[in-house]
Amino acid sequence: MARLAGKVALVTGGASVPGLGSATAIRFAQEGATVYLTDRDLAGAQAVAAQITAAGGRATALEHDVTSEADWDRVLAAIDAAEGRLDILVNNAGIAVLGPLEDVTAADFLRQNDVNLNSVFHGSKRALVMMRRPGDGGTARGGSIINISSVAGLIGVPGCGSYAASKGGVRLFSKVVALEGAADGVRCNSVHPGMIATNIQGVALEDNAANFDAVMALIPMVRMGEPEDIANMNLFLASDESRYITGAEFVVDGGMTAR
Repeated sequence: MARLAGKVALVTGGASVPGLGSATAIRFAQEGATVYLTDRDLAGAQAVAAQITAAGGRATALEHDVTSEADWDRVLAAIDAAEGRLDILVNNAGIAVLGPLEDVTAADFLRQNDVNLNSVFHGSKRALVMMRRPGDGGTARGGSIINISSVAGLIGVPGCGSYAASKGGVRLFSKVVALEGAADGVRCNSVHPGMIATNIQGVALEDNAANFDAVMALIPMVRMGEPEDIANMNLFLASDESRYITGAEFVVDGGMTAR
């Protein structure tokens, strides 16, 4: 239970329960990481942090609008001041703007990409700088950047036009980060969840109800996954067990994209 012992992790979008961010933060803390979880919903993030600390883990909640560069600078400065390092970044925060293209406004499309894609740029750029700083041996510390994409970033899903554009961007952007960070030991991979039982999936059901049954019918395992399924994948990518893996895509979808 110490696969992340001594590591400092930042997980964005950590307030929602059930959610991928909260499940990941809890899993990381169980494996020994010092976890910073951020969200616009500070009270929600604090509740998750309290759950972690009550179980004997180390967690701090910070308010964070991932579309704000000033907020990114403030959050990373706070982590740097307290820990002097950042080993893991999980760019998880996201929203789902769904529906037929004729119903999606330009403002919807831009907001979707600002939250889901631009935030990944802001965070990865800053994390790369911190992870490249020299450690005790004089070489770059390195680290792991994990960007949460989606199966909608791999295949077409009706009603997911703007969402797919943002998640497809995350997929290819992650490969560039991987190439640019590789020589300094900074790894970057994308994770592609399928239908996972989270709060955001509940919103997706409401917004894309006309296509929901058709999408569910595409899952060979005929059920949704749980947030812990994604958290466990994130744990592997955060740990030294994946030390030779970068620029890759990890699909956790019950076989949905195997067709």
